[in-house]
Amino acid sequence: MYVEERMYLLQVGKAPEYFKHYEETGMKIQLRHLPNLVGYYVTEVGMQNLVTHMWAYDDLLQREKQRAAMQADPEWQAYLPKIRPLMISQETKIHKCAPFFVERLKKMLAAVR
Repeated sequence: MYVEERMYLLQVGKAPEYFKHYEETGMKIQLRHLPNLVGYYVTEVGMQNLVTHMWAYDDLLQREKQRAAMQADPEWQAYLPKIRPLMISQETKIHKCAPFFVERLKKMLAAVR
């Protein structure tokens, strides 16, 4: 399994607006296409205004297909112009699960479905 970590550095003071848009619109669209949300966080200590979210995939082909479907969704395309001006930068990392953690992650994901 793989976990994609996406980090967005937001403009100072824009986190409430970003979260409002995400909660009202973006989350519904993402969960329709990317069902394995591992977590969604904002930094408390360290670099401020940093939002991190993580998504689990069985393999990289699943990630590619699901993200392509989301990017093609007209609702997602209409959502992006609302949040992009709030962002300064984006970083994405893809992590491969350690062998001993795969089953635990699968159980965690099954518990929230």
